[in-house]
Amino acid sequence: MSTMVPQLYAGLVDDASLVPPSPTAPADAVTKFREHATSWYAALIGTLLLPASLVGTSLSGTSFTGASFTGADSPGTGAAPRLSAGLIGDVPPSALPVTVEKLRAAGLPVAYVEAPVARRGEDPQPGIAMLRSFAAAHPELPVYAEIPLSWGLLAALDTVAAARDAGLAIAPKFRVGGLAAELFPTPVELAAVICACRDRSLPFKLAAGLRHATRHTDPETGFTHHGFLNVLVASVIAAGGGEVAEVAEALAATHPVPLVEPARVHRDVERPLFLGFGAVNVVEPLTELVRLGLINGGYE
Repeated sequence: MSTMVPQLYAGLVDDASLVPPSPTAPADAVTKFREHATSWYAALIGTLLLPASLVGTSLSGTSFTGASFTGADSPGTGAAPRLSAGLIGDVPPSALPVTVEKLRAAGLPVAYVEAPVARRGEDPQPGIAMLRSFAAAHPELPVYAEIPLSWGLLAALDTVAAARDAGLAIAPKFRVGGLAAELFPTPVELAAVICACRDRSLPFKLAAGLRHATRHTDPETGFTHHGFLNVLVASVIAAGGGEVAEVAEALAATHPVPLVEPARVHRDVERPLFLGFGAVNVVEPLTELVRLGLINGGYE
């Protein structure tokens, strides 16, 4: 792994350039991902997120077989160059196995599958049961169950934890933003979720709203977004045994000063709990980490 990207940030940012409402064409997204995955900051990049609804339609004619590195590899490591994708299950769960096989046949390995289990207010248990069956049938594929931050959450986490204890590669994913104010959890609410995952030994992924390093208010919508650096530091605190109030304090910080030092102290350790998030333009979080002095900007 490049020493220019500390271990704390390894694979932190998935490439969400194909996730709606992005206008990026698949061929352009693949080309750009290859550029990211062979750059000096390659270790920061996770996978290319690919909506399942694009498979067999918009992907027609897109080549996946050119030389490229996944975010887990970097130039010069001797690893076989290849492209892989995180499949976003925006199709019925019954269609996921066929979609995975179509991608494999096209020469694109699938690194993992993410899929929603319910809408807000719906019981997440039936959806988790379907994903659990998928995970059991595809033990080589990690599965991320997108659970709404609403009714039934804690029971859903118990179910996911039980499935992991049974040997299935399944973990939760949460949306922390969207087109309505209620889709943005407060720092205390998100802190409680992070601590609940900690207590159940559940790593988690996040989606939506994490555009910047620190907590901020969008001037156009008035919505206050969580910062990905806030979440990272909050996860470190939670993993160290921090209470909900301590974790919430890190999530509520709107200035980078209280976040930068904890991030520097833990720069050479594996990131706990928080597996990562998707960004439409992965250069944006990279630029903010460089500006904060947490990644050295391509210079040894």
